[in-house]
Amino acid sequence: MRHGKLYCNGILWSDCVECAETMPERARGLLGRDALAEGQAMLLERCGAVHTVGMRFVLDLVFLDRAWRVTRLTRDVRPGRLMVWGGWRSVRVIELSARARILDGLKVGDRFAWEHDD
Repeated sequence: MRHGKLYCNGILWSDCVECAETMPERARGLLGRDALAEGQAMLLERCGAVHTVGMRFVLDLVFLDRAWRVTRLTRDVRPGRLMVWGGWRSVRVIELSARARILDGLKVGDRFAWEHDD
């Protein structure tokens, strides 16, 4: 799994991001973890919907389109949900612990950028 940073509208948004790109990485996601620290996030590539079956904590989700624009924000997704869909244009998802302060002020249409660590 690659690590890196996410920028929102040109400003550093999170410098502690794991990127799940392969099918096994996406399938595993955050399963088995008890939480994410404040400011931590997981980016799921090629993913327009997520489930929370087997999760141990509540999530906030940010769905992004091909141009890295926010298409949907979903807060307080409880464990056990079979599917949370981001809409037809969503192709990637950012997962965070629920009530993450870094979501404050975020809105549909904001643009993200990814920078992986070397």
